[in-house]
Amino acid sequence: MSTLRAAAIHDLSGFGRCSLTVALPILSAMGVQCCPLPTAFLSTHTGGFEGFTFLDMTDEMEKAAAHWKTLDLRFDAIYSGFLGSARQIGVVERFFRDFRAPGTLTVVDPVMGDHGAVYKTYTPEMCAGMAGLAELADVITPNLTEAALLLGVPFGALPGPEETVEQLSMDGRRSVVLTGVSLTPGKTGAMCFDAKTGRTQAVQTAYISHEFHGTGDVFASVLTGALMQGRSLPAAAEQAAEFVRACAVRTAASDIPPREGVEFEPLLGLLTGGAR
Repeated sequence: MSTLRAAAIHDLSGFGRCSLTVALPILSAMGVQCCPLPTAFLSTHTGGFEGFTFLDMTDEMEKAAAHWKTLDLRFDAIYSGFLGSARQIGVVERFFRDFRAPGTLTVVDPVMGDHGAVYKTYTPEMCAGMAGLAELADVITPNLTEAALLLGVPFGALPGPEETVEQLSMDGRRSVVLTGVSLTPGKTGAMCFDAKTGRTQAVQTAYISHEFHGTGDVFASVLTGALMQGRSLPAAAEQAAEFVRACAVRTAASDIPPREGVEFEPLLGLLTGGAR
């Protein structure tokens, strides 16, 4: 069998583990050829750092996509995350249309904010565009803040996790993995709505009392790899949650500054067992 191939449409931050510096090694460890389409280059990610550089890559995205089209490249999955401008929404939508084939998994991580606040590089126009892009996905992976933005409700008015994922499913047409869900003290994880089965299921793991940047990218990347390997949505979410927990435990013990992200590199071996 040929190697699975995914197009990863994310930013590239030179320092601070997130986005492409997370997706590339994780998907590779899971037996997937990861083809990056950078949306922006930043010297660091935007959380916890000041004075970071930001280079919009929209023009290069269009050129790269056009070249890939002439090569008739095929992808088993298209996985998008942080976008650098409102114009990129249309670029990614066209990419979906041009490269999505029967059986192509499309995963949209609607990166827009966290802790009830929108990221500083995101405008209302971009948030509205992200909601439209998410409608094209087979699977979306919002956190609680992004779920509120997608539903158009105040963060404090977000319904319970089970109702939230059902509302986000577009009447059952797309799968939803809502991250940052804690159902009992000492536990955290995700609430899943599986469009294939129509079932809602929670995934919970031990809560680590440290917060690190980039864990959402780690989670969504493992989830995407596991889905490409043929795992069910709940099983993929469970693998992603357990890997994030293991990374958080290791990183907390190493006393690494939270803005540097989780030290996932030594644990990549945990992901290689399901590779084809």
